[in-house]
Amino acid sequence: MKIATYNVNGVNGRLPVLLRWLEETKPDIVCLQELKAPDEKFPLEAIQAAGYNAIWHGQKSWNGVAILAKGKDIKELRRGLPGDDEDLHSRYIEAMIDDLVIGCLYLPNGNPAPGPKLEYKLAWFERLKNHAAKLLDYNLPVVLCGDYNVMPTELDVYKPERWVDDALFRPEVRAAFHDLVAQGWTDAIRKLYPDEVIYTFWDYFRNAYGRNAGLRIDHFLLSPLLKDRLLAAGVDKNVRGWEKTSDHGPVWIEIE
Repeated sequence: MKIATYNVNGVNGRLPVLLRWLEETKPDIVCLQELKAPDEKFPLEAIQAAGYNAIWHGQKSWNGVAILAKGKDIKELRRGLPGDDEDLHSRYIEAMIDDLVIGCLYLPNGNPAPGPKLEYKLAWFERLKNHAAKLLDYNLPVVLCGDYNVMPTELDVYKPERWVDDALFRPEVRAAFHDLVAQGWTDAIRKLYPDEVIYTFWDYFRNAYGRNAGLRIDHFLLSPLLKDRLLAAGVDKNVRGWEKTSDHGPVWIEIE
């Protein structure tokens, strides 16, 4: 089974890119982030025509997450991360597909830091850790994937010295990610490629893609039941070079 995560940076504006990528790579399950569209503007007909069922949690102009499944039923388990009833951001959706629990997330950016946006990010991380711990208690195969907006180590960022004060790389943000992983999750990319430079995001400015001046901020975390079922993982970096594409590349894993 091939599972992918892709921050599309606007699902309607990038729809031709998304549909081309789906046709070329044919993932079984896809998690999308940054739909930037309200629920009624989600392009369901085009997604279904490509062979995918979908659930989504939209929001006008910002955020938004979705889960697609090729020829499979999707049972929605939750939309929105528990722990704060006043948080209306569309940043989390969770489903069961076959025997697999999929959590699709778009973690807050947190900039400018320090400040209220960083505080919101750290609070969201805490809520994520609490929910993730409960998911592990169920003893089911779980995938938590999406745009985490954090580079866990210096290996995950081009010229890390330039990012020390950024909310994607500040020590407290990296510590929150490491605390999450320490619950028992496996970072799929780093399990297979512990020492390689791998990026998932390249800014639109300063020819970042051409220079490979990127960041690894899109991650797959696997529960213990999936750790030994991981067969392959990678980034479709070439998609970042397509016309009118997202600033992220699709990231994927294959599991037994």
